[in-house]
Amino acid sequence: MKRIFDIVMSFIGLLLLSPVFLFLAVWIKLGSKGPVFYRQTRVGKNNKDFQIYKFRSMYIDSDKGGLITIGGRDPRVTRSGYYIRKYKLDEFPQLINVIKGEMSIVGPRPEVRKYVNLYTKEQLRVIEVRPGITDIASIKYRNENELLEKAENPEKYYIEVVMQDKLKYNLEYIGQQSFFFDIKLILNTLKLIVFR
Repeated sequence: MKRIFDIVMSFIGLLLLSPVFLFLAVWIKLGSKGPVFYRQTRVGKNNKDFQIYKFRSMYIDSDKGGLITIGGRDPRVTRSGYYIRKYKLDEFPQLINVIKGEMSIVGPRPEVRKYVNLYTKEQLRVIEVRPGITDIASIKYRNENELLEKAENPEKYYIEVVMQDKLKYNLEYIGQQSFFFDIKLILNTLKLIVFR
């Protein structure tokens, strides 16, 4: 049922959002050199790597300076990228990942291999399920960039505090996931995007 819901809603989403996709593509291209989409390797279900799709919100090769985005005005973020990230519009292309079966609409956010390698045996349970576009942790940590900006060592703070807390939420989701709980998380996510 979850997979059928994912496929149907992703197709509807891509259809309804196609004008938004076109607008964002033009805005991104006019604002900086480089492709419209950004792809990054993430760890998916059963510990398998896949390429996640996002609208590009940073200058080319910015990820070489670090995987963590710090604050609302990270200098690596483009002018259009600031707004695209603020309203989570960069995540919309992941509907393609959902159709391909690599992601679900709701599920633990997929992490990069560097950080997954730090998971404990218990925490590795989060990669036994299909990762998602939104989850409990995404809602709780909607201001993650601002929190990291205040940290003396952002990456250390991410690994020791933020990531650990997110994983607790992810394990909590796995323990109580249901169709109706997914609907609740989707509605809460949409509310955050609209009223952010």
